This record gives sequence, structure tokens and C-alpha cells, in this order.
Amino acid sequence: MMTLIRLLVPEFVVLTVVVVGFAAAASAQGVPVPDDVAAAPADAETTASGLAHKLLEAGTGAEHPGPRSSVVVHYTGWLANGTQFDSSVDRGQPIAFALDRVIAGWTEGVQLMVVGEKRRFWIPGNLGYGDRGNPAAGIPGGAPLVFDVELLAIQ
Repeated sequence: MMTLIRLLVPEFVVLTVVVVGFAAAASAQGVPVPDDVAAAPADAETTASGLAHKLLEAGTGAEHPGPRSSVVVHYTGWLANGTQFDSSVDRGQPIAFALDRVIAGWTEGVQLMVVGEKRRFWIPGNLGYGDRGNPAAGIPGGAPLVFDVELLAIQ
């Protein structure tokens, strides 16, 4: 099964993402809001850019994607107030995309991962949708974002 999803990237270019048919179970009530959604906990690591991240589950892969790699992921995104704005998990369909075609926080963060890994990212507004936000997704300007990401494949 394949589905097309259109995403609005920071440059306001419409990006078509191919959703591939990985087996996945969707949550009937949505993905639970993490307890630490408002701010990264003390045990999270922070990069020089301000991206905070924490390993949730170790992966089995050895290879990290590069800045232009195409990847397949499952993810859920929240605002810092706990509002969920998107979830491939809830849709039951992972997405495939090139890392150079998404927000900077994803480009940087997913490169830290290996296949099978689950990681939480706290993305500051400047690495997300910036001052303009993404009104279509309910993301206000300057909003910090929190994502749980599972790297399923590097293509």
C-alpha cells in the first residue's frame, strides 16, 4: 500500500512524501503525551545548535543516515503545551522523505539515529518552522516542537 502526503517545508514549498506500506498498529486514542514534553529533561543531550535529544530505544543498525539520505520513519509531534499536531503512528503509515527536504531539527536529529532506534527530539523554534510557523498544521510562529521518531529504514 502506498499513500501520498503533502507537507509544507520551511521554505513554503509543497513537498510530496511517499508513504510506504510497513505494517504498523495505530493507537485508537492517539499517542500518549510524554511527561517531559514541556522541556528536555536533565539527562537529554543537547547539540551545539540547541537540538536536545534522548534515546528511547536502542536500534539494531550500524549505519547513520547522511544529510541527504532518504529515510523511512514513524513519528509523533507535539507542541510544548502537549498538543499533538501530527502522527504517522496514529495514521498507521510511516513516511519516507529525504533529510534535506524537512525542518533543520529533523535533518540534524535523524542523522544521530540508526535503524530500529527510537529517539525523542526537543526542537527549538529556529530549527523548526521559524517565526512563520506552520498554520496549516496548527504550529504557531517560533514554537518549539517535540517529536518521538523511530527510524525504520535508510534508503
